[in-house]
Amino acid sequence: MEEVTREGESGVPADHAAYVEQSLLQARALIESTVSLYRKSPSRGPAAPHTDVAVIAEAVENLVRGARHSVCVAIRGKDAFEHIARQALALLEDGLVVRLLCTPDVADVSMAAFTRRRGARFEIRVCEAELRDIVVVDGASALVRAAAGGATGQATLVSDPAAVRALELLFAGAWSRGRKLEDHLALGPKLRSDLTRRILERLRDGQTDEAASRELGVSLRTYRRHVAEIMRDLGATSRFQAGVRAVELGLLAE
Repeated sequence: MEEVTREGESGVPADHAAYVEQSLLQARALIESTVSLYRKSPSRGPAAPHTDVAVIAEAVENLVRGARHSVCVAIRGKDAFEHIARQALALLEDGLVVRLLCTPDVADVSMAAFTRRRGARFEIRVCEAELRDIVVVDGASALVRAAAGGATGQATLVSDPAAVRALELLFAGAWSRGRKLEDHLALGPKLRSDLTRRILERLRDGQTDEAASRELGVSLRTYRRHVAEIMRDLGATSRFQAGVRAVELGLLAE
């Protein structure tokens, strides 16, 4: 996990984006095959998929209580798993390195309370991309929740090193694209809207205002007004600076 994160932050490899994308695709394929294998195998206690909320909560709590160095958690939405994850994180011992990744609808002011835990090295990021509910502990064991089905979906405990590594890669890729919680909370609703994202994408691609306004189905005057508002909200004095700031905040892919 640490090795992947440092490489992602250095920005040295010219083909880093392609490398990360390929790694994530491989990770996703491995995750799906691992979950499928566990489902087809005979029941082996905690390794079997569960749909009961209490059972999943117990599994997550046991994982977190056994952490010695690091805990990585990804939460994809406001549901039972989010509540389970929050309760488990409240049990963490001081001194652990904790990374919590969530979607915008999960991020709120109460989430920031975790970062104020005495002695805990807590980091929280918000990611616009689709997430999978994941808990990875010490890079050695994990819990992954399958695609939503019913109230909580199915969750599988994973201890196979290759599968855990795949989950770490999946988490690291999403983490590298996320923005800090404080930056997210500071953003106005307009900056987090789909229209803003589409305008930023066209600015990044160098489209003319005329072409962009046609594609978005708005008048040229309205489009330019939106651009001016976005620049003001980002504190940018030029379109280029607005693009840089949007990347820094995770509003736009690099």
